[in-house]
Amino acid sequence: MKKVLGISTLVIVALAALTYSADYAVLRVRIARNLTPYGTETVRQYYAISEKNQRTEYVYGSTQQQPCVNSLFGHLGMSPCWYLRRHPDQEIHI
Repeated sequence: MKKVLGISTLVIVALAALTYSADYAVLRVRIARNLTPYGTETVRQYYAISEKNQRTEYVYGSTQQQPCVNSLFGHLGMSPCWYLRRHPDQEIHI
């Protein structure tokens, strides 16, 4: 049973690494050929301010354009565009 679990874990890790590497390779090809590798999404930031009475005050800021990459995973220090489309509100804890 330990052997099967070990092999299964190794296969899952290998598939995850292969998927991430393939996604990065596709992104690099899109960058080289200028096939819309980047995008921008509108996000709204808000501040979550912790108060002394164990409550949280929310202060909403303005909307901003945030650069993103058109890929499955985040690369080059940017979030994927599909994630920013689904999560347009970004919370900043203070």
